[in-house]
Amino acid sequence: MIFGPYMWLLIPGIILGIYAQIKLTSAYNRYLQVGTHSGLSGAEAAREILDHAGLADMPVEEIGGHLTDHYDPAKKALFLSTDNFHGRSISAVGVAAHEAGHALQQQAAYALFNLRMWLVPATQFASVAWMGILILGMFLGFTKLIGLAIGIFSVMTIFQLVTLPVEFDASRRAKDQLVKLGLVQADESGAVNKVLSAAALTYVAALVTSVMQLLQFVMIARNDRD
Repeated sequence: MIFGPYMWLLIPGIILGIYAQIKLTSAYNRYLQVGTHSGLSGAEAAREILDHAGLADMPVEEIGGHLTDHYDPAKKALFLSTDNFHGRSISAVGVAAHEAGHALQQQAAYALFNLRMWLVPATQFASVAWMGILILGMFLGFTKLIGLAIGIFSVMTIFQLVTLPVEFDASRRAKDQLVKLGLVQADESGAVNKVLSAAALTYVAALVTSVMQLLQFVMIARNDRD
């Protein structure tokens, strides 16, 4: 296995990733069973936030799958998974508000949000190109190809680095709006924070994994030069 000598570098990311998923599943499922005092569904909460921000024309649509919730900046639309679209729980409202937070970022021309959008095409290319170029470079012994592969992979690491503050900021905007608009009460805000913090940890894990994998490739390249 060409990556064998440095596989240990991936262990921190793997452990953190597993922990983050367990944390998210635990927090989300726990508060999926707890209704909000307002009785609003996730879709209704998102609608309230968007309308208050002057985004009444922005659609909030249902999408299949589990935790497939996302904001599409190209379509300027929110997509909520079935549980969160119809659910009237703290988890549903928290996740829906987080996605609405991304819409508020785009409306405010938040610089890091715009940077992440700009990076998306390059990241999509990098995700399918780096592995083939790296393997080809190592097989043929072409250090320039290996360096190119590492450079391409670094684009994904930069994307993860930019994504982290964007996600934290979306959660901050979500929590601010939920309290400001009275969509959650003071005694519910802590539960919302637990759900969104657990979700944010998955992005921390993704960044750690990407950084450690990039370091792994750099060490492999240096070793091949020696």
